[in-house]
Amino acid sequence: MEEAFAKDVKRIVVKVGTAVVTGKGGRLALGRLGALCEQLAELNSDGFEVILVSSGAVGLGRQRLRYRQLVNSSFADLQKPQTELDGKACAGVGQSSLMAYYETMFDQLDVTAAQLLVNDSSFRDKDFRKQLNETVKSMLDLRVIPIFNENDAISTRRAPYQDSSGIFWDNDSLAALLALELKADLLILLSDVEGLYTGPPSDPNSKLIHTFIKEKHQDEITFGDKSRLGRGGMTAKVKAAVNAAYAGIPVIITSGYSAENIDKVLRGLRVGTLFHQDARLWAPITDSTARDMAVAARESSRKLQALSSEDRKQILYNIADALEANEKTIRAENELDVATAQEAGFEESLVARLVMTPAKISSLAASVRKLADMEDPIGRVLKKTEVADGLVLEKTSSPLGVLLIVFESRPDALVQFAEAVVCPQTKQIASLAIRSGNGLLLKGGKEARRSNAILHKVITDAIPETVGGKLIGLVTSREEIPDLLKLEHSPFAYVLQLDDVIDLVIPRGSNKLVSQIKNTTKIPVLGHADGICHVYVDKSCNLDMAKRIVSDAKLDYPAACNAMETLLVHKDLEQNAVLNELIFVLQSNGVTLYGGPRASAILNIPEARTFNHEYCSKACTVEVVEDVYGAIDHIHRHGSAHTDCIVTEDPEVAELFLRQVDSAAVFHNASTRFSDGFRFGLGAEVGISTGRIHARGPVGVEGLLTTRWIMRGNGQVVDGDNGIVYTHQDIPIQS
Repeated sequence: MEEAFAKDVKRIVVKVGTAVVTGKGGRLALGRLGALCEQLAELNSDGFEVILVSSGAVGLGRQRLRYRQLVNSSFADLQKPQTELDGKACAGVGQSSLMAYYETMFDQLDVTAAQLLVNDSSFRDKDFRKQLNETVKSMLDLRVIPIFNENDAISTRRAPYQDSSGIFWDNDSLAALLALELKADLLILLSDVEGLYTGPPSDPNSKLIHTFIKEKHQDEITFGDKSRLGRGGMTAKVKAAVNAAYAGIPVIITSGYSAENIDKVLRGLRVGTLFHQDARLWAPITDSTARDMAVAARESSRKLQALSSEDRKQILYNIADALEANEKTIRAENELDVATAQEAGFEESLVARLVMTPAKISSLAASVRKLADMEDPIGRVLKKTEVADGLVLEKTSSPLGVLLIVFESRPDALVQFAEAVVCPQTKQIASLAIRSGNGLLLKGGKEARRSNAILHKVITDAIPETVGGKLIGLVTSREEIPDLLKLEHSPFAYVLQLDDVIDLVIPRGSNKLVSQIKNTTKIPVLGHADGICHVYVDKSCNLDMAKRIVSDAKLDYPAACNAMETLLVHKDLEQNAVLNELIFVLQSNGVTLYGGPRASAILNIPEARTFNHEYCSKACTVEVVEDVYGAIDHIHRHGSAHTDCIVTEDPEVAELFLRQVDSAAVFHNASTRFSDGFRFGLGAEVGISTGRIHARGPVGVEGLLTTRWIMRGNGQVVDGDNGIVYTHQDIPIQS
């Protein structure tokens, strides 16, 4: 549900319908209400602001009055036709009983609840609305859960179930009105069915609609009967949901019968039906499931592999030209993303990753062209063996198949990977995928939604029809996300299910995103969870060199995963003022310093909470170590096996460090910022892998390849290995 919400959810309005509140015979459904109260109490304790709109008073009151009428009736009275009970009387009797139950249950959960009964006419009064906001704010500040209901007992409506006039006409529309008036971040309408269906839920041909698109669904839906107890039913819920959603409040209609549905909604799982003001933007791909996209990408990749090397190379040249030709359009869309991120208060490091400058676009185009000029990676003969006389075996390079890239706020990565595709990461990944002959699915973060969309369009428009734009699929709608990734305990909703059609997952983003995907998917994952890079300055360093390397490693791009996060300094450098000069270089450039136990005491700086921290900003940790062995031990204890560097003029110490530090990249007298696919001459990179299987360090085209075995014979058979003489001779590979 990443695209579903433009900001973090804080204030939630939950509406529970009569069919959920009551069971058979109109009695309270104690089990369901108890589970609901527990969910709301847990949300309240987690810091959410919860507002409840509860139906059920009329139905409950009717059940009680019928019982009382029965008890007070004679046998003769029972033989007479029974008159319908007055709905307003039912509302008055039922409301007190309903509220008494809520108070009892919430008291058991150590939560305070408050009853607020409102009438339609009240909302016409500006002073009433102002006072309503002030009162609710005070309650929420005190962790009180306000419980709203229409005051049907004294309402001026003709009958609670028949009059649909006014500002609101039932509790669904009241919930929508309150969500808008109280500026809620989310409205959840709990019903007795899973959500909105294409027809009556009882019809086996009806399908659950996961995302309601007004332009698509309003003429396709056939509504069933109204609620068996309440006045609205699904028709009323859809009307209320559409009104709220198009006014900017995301709405979910889901079942109140499942005890965990509210929690699942907030964790981003696909539950019920989503209503959102931007849903129409997702219309072009709502008919294509994640599986369809993956299968289409594989089919297109096979067409790509069938092209000549020159034709594949030309596609990359076309992409590079298209990026430069569309620079203004790309930047215009990107600037909207950046402005939105800044207004939302995103961290400076996140916004920095999002920005696409002219220089960055030009650099991306250059990396695509460099990748095109590299040797064709597909079908290269890696080893050639004569198995027996006339029987030759070749080991050849081959594409992996279909790649899924999940990244957060960097559009540049999209481009490199189709060569990759979407945001600068979009472009990188798209170009890498094309060069390696792979199909690609991309899932970008909401922060780069516009940037991803325009980059995807620019790149796919440059792919010839003989291959097809479906080679690169951009996942944007709520439908596809949980199909690809359905994480049970995370707000990302990212656990991969399509292990039969997706061959490799490459997460690009925060360590939280990477760790969650690694911990939950069955598909192989290439990536690193943390980029805790170290620079160790030895006692035999060249001071000017050390200052340049330390400054560059931290300040060249503080948000990068290869930026220095910990500076380790030999203890002897404290005595000759080298330590102070290194600290001055960092602090004078605005770097916030935190120290280990030794450094914090020496430098009088705050002590770091942990060494295992990736700042991704102008901040780092400093610690003093005994010697190179102490530095190596520290890196092994607290590093992430990404990139680590030693600054020293002692060749023996340097070789010791290079041999013993067990990281993907280890440098001597060079900034950690060199740990990059483009700088390594790989053309572009998918990412940096700290794993030990398949690929390690900056991963370029070769990391997206596997191998195939090609055998050529002239009729040989095994036949129990009789009558064949194995030679197993290496055959030179001709260049």
